[in-house]
Amino acid sequence: MSKRSSAKYKLDRRMGENIWGRPKSPVNKREYGPGQHGQRRKSKVSDYGIQLKAKQKLKGYYGDVTEKQFKRAYTDASRMKGDASQNLIGLLERRLDIVVYRAKFAPTVWAARQIVSHGHIRVNGGKCNIASRRIDVGDEITLSAKAQEMALVIEAQSLSERDIPDYVVPDGAAKVTYTRVPKLDEVPYPVKMEPNLVVEFYSR
Repeated sequence: MSKRSSAKYKLDRRMGENIWGRPKSPVNKREYGPGQHGQRRKSKVSDYGIQLKAKQKLKGYYGDVTEKQFKRAYTDASRMKGDASQNLIGLLERRLDIVVYRAKFAPTVWAARQIVSHGHIRVNGGKCNIASRRIDVGDEITLSAKAQEMALVIEAQSLSERDIPDYVVPDGAAKVTYTRVPKLDEVPYPVKMEPNLVVEFYSR
């Protein structure tokens, strides 16, 4: 399980954007960065800095996955046919914790990862506690009976701030089917993501 190394909303302020589109984000009140130097005048950012920020934002959105996992996703994406940036998004959207988040089984990506790691998720009927597992088209993801009664899950399913995307199809309140791998413009990001800059960052 990837440990959250810092407060999730600090990333919002560092990026200057409400990355997850949540009402509680401090960016809604303070658009400057965290820390005592957060309000200082920003200097011109180099191409490298722009690419690095794009990488940090995308990596952070997916629960601040480890650098090893994130770079592996890039490597796999670059070896696949087609556009590497689209492939990267497709691979990230196939992570089990992300599918659980998209299905609204959890209010945050970190909560989704915790639910998976605690053994509350079934993939095609079998228990799976590996958050980074890649889901295949046609796989069924189901909440355990115990998880269906958890306050965290009930809260997530009642959230109006985001909808379930059409590539994750619900079957009742406790099961979804992953029907296809989405393209960049189909993923419901609250802010603009630039995976092409991430590809440029790693391919320097």
